[in-house]
Amino acid sequence: MSGTLNKVMLIGNLGDEVKMHYFDDKNCVGRFPIATSESYVSKQTNERITNTEWHNIVVRNKAAEICEKYLKKGDKIYIEGRIKTRKWTDDKGMERYSTEIQCNEFTFLTPKGEQQNASVSQNTTANGTGSEATEAPAINNGNDDLPF
Repeated sequence: MSGTLNKVMLIGNLGDEVKMHYFDDKNCVGRFPIATSESYVSKQTNERITNTEWHNIVVRNKAAEICEKYLKKGDKIYIEGRIKTRKWTDDKGMERYSTEIQCNEFTFLTPKGEQQNASVSQNTTANGTGSEATEAPAINNGNDDLPF
């Protein structure tokens, strides 16, 4: 096999609001953390143990604006993307590293009644452009005249 794969799929809850950064060329970046958790019962103590992992999510341009508009702390979201590690120098001249998830697809999972606005799904390409947001379809309550 000659190819490689860098793909991440996460379902988690937002740990904070989306933080936006706008650039001069009308592009923008949104950043927010999500938490994923795993639980198990310890065989030694018979108690439930939960481990939480935090992930830094990065979305770009239209996708970032949609996230900023519709997401709030605590909302559940499905994220698809790739792992990216950035190297930077801090104020003291020390080299630092940050690992992020560069998001290229997401779906809001918080039910419409629990969210202030409509659920939104967004697919984006690698360059941050993508399809328009679509509102989650309404559930048929049985009042339609359907033949089946």
